[in-house]
Amino acid sequence: MSKENFGDYLKNFITTVPADLESEQAQYFKQTIPKFPEEAIYIYSFKENRMIFAWGWEEVVGYQDEEINMIAIVSMSAPEFAPFSRDLNDKALKFIHNKTENLEQYSFAIELKKIHKDGSLVPVIARVGVFRSENGHVESIIGRFQINRSLIFGRVMRYALYGPEKEKFEEELSKALFSHLAISNKEKEALSLVANGYSFKEIAHELKVSHSAIEKRIIPLYKRFEVKSLTHLVSFAYDNFILP
Repeated sequence: MSKENFGDYLKNFITTVPADLESEQAQYFKQTIPKFPEEAIYIYSFKENRMIFAWGWEEVVGYQDEEINMIAIVSMSAPEFAPFSRDLNDKALKFIHNKTENLEQYSFAIELKKIHKDGSLVPVIARVGVFRSENGHVESIIGRFQINRSLIFGRVMRYALYGPEKEKFEEELSKALFSHLAISNKEKEALSLVANGYSFKEIAHELKVSHSAIEKRIIPLYKRFEVKSLTHLVSFAYDNFILP
């Protein structure tokens, strides 16, 4: 996979340089960053334009940590997940890069399948967040890929956003990713209450947001999923494993 397969924003920052795992910095990360079983971690530095840490990748996808770079990580995504994963990473990091405060509090997550070195598919929850910032700029990001065999996939991509300006983050990403069959945690949360018989007014009260905020989460789903009613929307959600 070439850099052309990255989004227009992110490809300006990506290189294929792997981490020097013998470096003092990498050794320090391995001693101080906790890692769970069946979890792979990377740290990518925008300051150095290279990977500066990788750990656990053989256990998760069969590749040695020395083989891991940003293009390799992206190329491991199963084909049906690759376009959305690319656009989510691109748009989310662009949003975060435009912020100057509390940067370490921003992150995003996606449920997807990665392709193991042996060709099998690995269900993971991938979470990417700001690892370190300097003078209001993102210096490095950290990614964690945790195998989750309980994931059941339909046609709809599932993602979540976190950070101080969560509502704005959600609104901008929802618009940017509208062409994809995808749903955020916030949209899923509201839709779950719809499925339980709550009115928009009751959902707004339950989630402590405005009525219009709930409309912004639910109404666009009609067009995105090509449904014509709330009943159809809820049925679509169950059919595609959005709702349990």
